[in-house]
Amino acid sequence: MRTRIAVAIAILLVFANSFPMQAFAAYETWNQVVDDMETILNDAYDVFASGDAEGGKDKVDEAYFGFYEKLGYEKTVMAYISGERAAKVEYEFSFAKKAMTAGDDAAARESLDKLIRYLREDANALDGTKESAVGVFVAALLIITREGFEAIIVVGAIVAYLVKSGNARHTRAVYIGSLIALAFSVAMAFVLNALTGANAGENQEIIEGFTMLLAVAVLFYVSNWMVSKAESAVWMNYIEGMVQTSVTRGSVFSLAFAAFLAVFREGAETILFYQALLAGTDDYANMIWLGLAAGCVILVVIYVLIRVLSFRLPLKPFFLGTSVLLAIMCVAFLGSGIKELQEGNMIGVTSAPGVGTVDILGIYPTLETLVPQAILLVVTVITFAMQMRRGRRLRASAENAKEDAPREASMNR
Repeated sequence: MRTRIAVAIAILLVFANSFPMQAFAAYETWNQVVDDMETILNDAYDVFASGDAEGGKDKVDEAYFGFYEKLGYEKTVMAYISGERAAKVEYEFSFAKKAMTAGDDAAARESLDKLIRYLREDANALDGTKESAVGVFVAALLIITREGFEAIIVVGAIVAYLVKSGNARHTRAVYIGSLIALAFSVAMAFVLNALTGANAGENQEIIEGFTMLLAVAVLFYVSNWMVSKAESAVWMNYIEGMVQTSVTRGSVFSLAFAAFLAVFREGAETILFYQALLAGTDDYANMIWLGLAAGCVILVVIYVLIRVLSFRLPLKPFFLGTSVLLAIMCVAFLGSGIKELQEGNMIGVTSAPGVGTVDILGIYPTLETLVPQAILLVVTVITFAMQMRRGRRLRASAENAKEDAPREASMNR
């Protein structure tokens, strides 16, 4: 099954080369792209200043979805500069629209000027970097490792848990869920590539956002389910060093579905990243595939390390560690999901001064992302504490039952 998944991943990523990106062909440099974006953004301010706030915001969306996203500018910035920088620019689009909604002329102009400055700085950085084989290789390597890391962590942790708990037979369901997610990712990439216009960009963000929020709910359940087994597994059916933990059909589905969501949320986006990278290179397409292959090897190593550590670590610390890891992923997915919905114009943005961006943890400088994350963190700590207390009570009851058993046997004699 694992071999089939490896082959499927290879097929999935080869599809990245089959999606043509014709739009960028009209431009020779990113500064040329910014020239057109600057014109649209200045037009957005003029439309807003004339009294048409909605028209101004539509123009900002035209620059974002029609250029920053459609031409792969965002993905190129993430690949060659940083994910934090791309998030900073994306939020400036939102801040400009928020100022227009509020009718704040000065704030709208300031935000648009800042946005244009960011875009120009990034274009200068990208155009000023002479394309090299090493640069393209590193960009391709970072894409697959960054996009695949979260998915491989989730899948690896779930599989390791099942093996460690004596339920290796159920890993097949997790692998199947991952394979189905890969197929869905290819289909989604075709759909997103076929759609054009601002609405298509909004729909992509909304789909990604809701997928992440659904993943939060499933991972929260899985994380709590795992921590609930940590104590009880110590005394329950401990036979010759192997814990035989019962896994219900519903729990198996939840685990497989968690794997599906983790892979699906990364798959289509990974294809689109490589599409942008392939469209932006003239001479080093082979280095993209080499970077992709090296990144896949790194992900396999990470997966193997998770499996190896699962056998070396004591049972309870491993179960608790896995639960905490998935809880952290919940918090990260929640922030990323809300950010996608903000970009899709479904949720507003309120700046949180003094807070930086930590893209890998889903931390962004807005109250709409930070407040739900804080609430989820508190709820997670409380539920973990309740599960641990319950586990200690069960263990104490089991130990008391063992102590009482010899007395009852002697009395029966």
